[in-house]
Parts: sequence; C-alpha cells; structure tokens
Amino acid sequence: MTETRSKRESRSDTVYKALRDELMSGALAPEERLGEERLAERYGVSRTPVREALARLQADGLVERHDAGLFPYRPRLDTLGDYYELRITLEVQGIARVLDDPDLGHDRAVLGPEIDRWRAFRTAPPDPDAGFVAADEQFHTVLLDSSGNHALTDALKTVNARIRPVRMFDYLTPDRMLATIEEHIAIGEAVLDRDLTGAREQLLAHIDQSRRVVADRAGQVLQLTRMARATKT
Repeated sequence: MTETRSKRESRSDTVYKALRDELMSGALAPEERLGEERLAERYGVSRTPVREALARLQADGLVERHDAGLFPYRPRLDTLGDYYELRITLEVQGIARVLDDPDLGHDRAVLGPEIDRWRAFRTAPPDPDAGFVAADEQFHTVLLDSSGNHALTDALKTVNARIRPVRMFDYLTPDRMLATIEEHIAIGEAVLDRDLTGAREQLLAHIDQSRRVVADRAGQVLQLTRMARATKT
C-alpha cells in the first residue's frame, strides 16, 4: 500500500510540475477549462493525480475556480504595483519600529536559523524552480516576525498569497536564484549586526528588483498568450 501511495504521489508531482510549467509559459489560454478527464489523457495518468495536482495549483494561485470549473490564472499587472507598495510598507515597518525604539530588537533566536538556511543555499544552490517562492516567502515573513509585531507578519502573508502566482516568475533563471540568496544573506546579516539603516536600504532595493523582474516576465507571458490566441482564431 505504501509503494502504491508513493507511485501516486510521484505521478501527482510530475503532473503538477508539467502543468505548472505550461500555466506559467502561457501555453494554456485563460478561457481553456482545466478538465480532469482531458488532462488525465494528456499526461497519460488517471484522474486522481490530476485532481491532486490541480488542488496544489489552486493553492498556489495558478488555477482559479469559475462557475464552469477550473481555469488558468492570468496576472493582473495593473494591480501588481499596489500590492508591492503594501508589501514594502509592511516589511520596512518591521525594521523601522526597531530603529524608532531603542528598547526593541530583532529576535536572533528566530532570525539566526533562517540566515543559516540561506547560507546553506549559498553552498549548494537549488536549481531554478518556481516553487522556490515558498522559501523566499519564508525568509521575508521570518525577518518581519523577528521584529516582534506578529500582526505585521499576518498581513504580509495575506499580501504574499495575492502576488505569489506572479512572484513565481522570479525564480526561473540561475542568476535570479543566486541574487536572491546573496541578497537575503546580506539583509539578514545587516539586521543581526544592528545595521538597520543599511538593512532597510538593501531590503528596499531587493524588493524593487524583484518587482521589476516579475512584472517584465509576467508581461512577456501575457503577450505570448495573446499571440497564441490570435494564431488560433
């Protein structure tokens, strides 16, 4: 039974990654319903791993439910700037509150192990993968949480969920993976050294660069999607 479950999970993971790649490349049109039976035939599996993969993709935000079923999510670039503005406000406030109150400080027991995790990534960088967004989100939420205001962290998690489908575009090339690793370590070490002004500047630059990259790549995907639709008509 354990072996059967393992094989099913492996098939589910394979379908998940293949379908995620197609969704992020713009290969699937926004109006294309993601039916389990058709996808199962497409990937040569039963409907169960397809159903499990779709559930994961819906949790990622790459698939959304309409009245007629599940459909590909397409980023709305007109609201991306608003969400990034809110994200910056929340993350910078974590540093600002410590700067403004000498009695406050970042919790080294919370932040230290997270920085060690990123140092390990520097030693053995993972391959580019959209799923790396989860590791990135963890760094930013841990950094904010270590400042002591957990309400700020909860608000950041809500924002992250809204922009996660677009932020996945930031982790598709080795240069962006390596840049993220180095920047996270630099920001974290500056905070631990209590160079909070420097940490704030680095954090702002880091988030802004990510915003530029994801907006550019998401825009390219939208353009490819429009071209594919025009070719079909």
